[in-house]
Amino acid sequence: MKTIKAIHTASYHPIADLITYNPLPSRELRQIDPFIFLNHHGHQTYPKNNNGLPFGPHPHRGMETVTFILEGDIMHKDSGGHESVIEKGGIQWMTAGSGLIHAEVSSEQFKKEGGDLEILQLWVNLPAKHKMTKPKYKGLQKDEITHFDLEDGKISVQLISGDWNSHKGSFETISPLMMSTVYMKSGSTFTKTIPQEENVFFYVVRGEVQIQGERIPYRNLIEFNNDGDSLTVKASQDAVILLGHAKPFNEPLVAQGPFVMNTQQEIMQAYQDYQAGKFGTWED
Repeated sequence: MKTIKAIHTASYHPIADLITYNPLPSRELRQIDPFIFLNHHGHQTYPKNNNGLPFGPHPHRGMETVTFILEGDIMHKDSGGHESVIEKGGIQWMTAGSGLIHAEVSSEQFKKEGGDLEILQLWVNLPAKHKMTKPKYKGLQKDEITHFDLEDGKISVQLISGDWNSHKGSFETISPLMMSTVYMKSGSTFTKTIPQEENVFFYVVRGEVQIQGERIPYRNLIEFNNDGDSLTVKASQDAVILLGHAKPFNEPLVAQGPFVMNTQQEIMQAYQDYQAGKFGTWED
């Protein structure tokens, strides 16, 4: 069994009127290679006639964003011509690659009617050889994503990418990567095989779980040692977790603002290219 190295509690960093917790990176943990950043927005309830999400047009290069919509919705638009509104239970996967501009805001309906909102965004690094890959975007609604049950329906797995048993995730990834959202009823247990050399991304979104007898409540990120080939998780309350794993790139990491590259020179080049209009044009 994989053993726990450390438990990292998310810190509170609100963005305008958006409740936001950030467990990665932190003072103690820079990354879980290739997972480099996580923001947990909400849970909160928006009133009618609200301003919605505050993420207007901004650039990215050198990484990917995976967005989990647990409550509410998100309206995506980017300089590559992609537009969508993804609702509760849906997932967005955007490969920034060589660079694009995108906005992530709430739909007009959500801003008018209000409602519950809980959204998480994970940044996944790209290896040096794929940093400048062509940008792409894919958004899927809940019923379009691979899902299956474990333990007679007490556990529901939404398989976003990679493989789990005989199931295949709904998103193709540039580098091999398993990512899932796992919904657990209190008292349920599962065991997942994970190669020893792969790094585990494990974040408790809701509820509480137990691993090797240690109780881990929501808004905590677990860092594991690379010392086993399986992981057993028990829900001590109804719980939701993000669970992923992948081989580390073991490459230099330089992250500044919206850009994630391998050298400071590449970061400077990204800013120059953005200012020169090489990330595409933005039209409202």
